[in-house]
Amino acid sequence: MKRTLLIFGVIAVIAFALSANAQFARGLGTLSGNVLDEHGKPVANASVTIQTSDGLSPHAAHTDENGHFEFTRFDAGQYDVRAYSHNLFSDWSKRVVVRPKKTTEITLRLSPPAK
Repeated sequence: MKRTLLIFGVIAVIAFALSANAQFARGLGTLSGNVLDEHGKPVANASVTIQTSDGLSPHAAHTDENGHFEFTRFDAGQYDVRAYSHNLFSDWSKRVVVRPKKTTEITLRLSPPAK
């Protein structure tokens, strides 16, 4: 009887661990995109910031030589995203949705400050 309970206990723990890992993996997505200047040309080494829509958990990345950036393995949800380079900023892209096991693509356009 003790042996049977032990086996069921081990099976239950393994099933719970596999279920938790599967749920976690299902909740991850990718956000990628490009940063362009005011003339529509890619901006290399631009800073890109992503944060939750309530302003928490900021993360940053830089664009490659083609103006491309990517944030991988992010929890599914809504994020605000903005780019910056040489005193030029993009508008905040608000409530960008990252979906589980999907890649969300966006384009951020830098513009000079309003005068």
